[in-house]
Amino acid sequence: MPPPSDPPPGHAGGVLRIDLDAIAANYRNLQARLAGATCGAVVKADAYGLGAAKVAKALAEAGCRDFFVALIDEGVEIRAALPEADIYAFCGATAETAAALAEYRLIPALNDLGQIEAYSAYARTRSREAGGGDGSGRLAALIHIDTGMTRLGLEARDVATLADNPRRLAGIEVKYVMSHLASADEPANPLNARQLAAFNNARAQLGNIAPASLANSSGIFLGADFHFDLARPGAALYGVAPQPGVPNPMTQVVRLQGKILQVRDVDSPMTVGYGATHRVRTKGRIATVGVGYADGYFRALGDRGHAYIGETRVPVVGRVSMDLITLDVSKVPPDQAVPGGFVDLISDRHPVDALAEEAGTVGYEILTALGRRYHRIYSHGAG
Repeated sequence: MPPPSDPPPGHAGGVLRIDLDAIAANYRNLQARLAGATCGAVVKADAYGLGAAKVAKALAEAGCRDFFVALIDEGVEIRAALPEADIYAFCGATAETAAALAEYRLIPALNDLGQIEAYSAYARTRSREAGGGDGSGRLAALIHIDTGMTRLGLEARDVATLADNPRRLAGIEVKYVMSHLASADEPANPLNARQLAAFNNARAQLGNIAPASLANSSGIFLGADFHFDLARPGAALYGVAPQPGVPNPMTQVVRLQGKILQVRDVDSPMTVGYGATHRVRTKGRIATVGVGYADGYFRALGDRGHAYIGETRVPVVGRVSMDLITLDVSKVPPDQAVPGGFVDLISDRHPVDALAEEAGTVGYEILTALGRRYHRIYSHGAG
């Protein structure tokens, strides 16, 4: 007999609460900072691990109409949830993927001249077969320009080639010309200004053929010069700080709790966990919690991470294993650290950015690594 699709909380080692109202509030916060530009939403990687369909619906209810994904299959999922939305796919288009993009009304970001050629050829063939001739029934796309990321997008010489022969875009309706900022989370980094100048120059070369999109989450906070017509926030929607080192203006979205499985009295010379990396120095108590690196609680957090039980900060001691972590709960009242109780791994007291700093990574990676073994609770309002 197959397992239940939504197991009770008692079957899981942890509970992940996702506040859809907080995501909507973050969207409205970012939209208010754009002073006339449209705010889209990046929901790739299953909405940064939080559940793309549910998150996209909450964002749509908050007023979002433009959604960005990385892959075609991600776009297909969002299309099923939001039949009328504009859905953009960063993956580009090839001769093999053009039909699927058109079928699901996904708008690809065309990243090089070869992708433009392939999508143009498909669009013209599709139009002729539909009896529209060569000039009607165009397919929508983004033109992606590389201005300094050196990852995806047209190089400067490709922009010049396209500018000299705009017929390469036959059959394509350019919805936006876009680029992507490499260092927007560092406001003083001179690369931001260089990318902005390069973007404006490339748009001018192309005759400003379409509206523009440049700002990601952090780019929104660089000011109006970076906003253009459409912003594409991602991590900030999910509570990740868009500017390190300053108070986070975003509302926290997730609360991750791990279930206590066992509490042990310990004393020297006992050791804890694989490799005996933690040596007990004095009498205390250790709580074993049913979350590990298989659940996205990174191994790097061993002897570095922290959690909370009530108001008390408790350290991770010993190595993180696949299914378990161990916490020093010696300072917690005994009646608050008991088997079946919960510890806060991510919470308002210990937000995702704090956990990421302890793990030596970024909040993006923490969120997208959250495993499938948690019992997930989607709520409207903090719970």
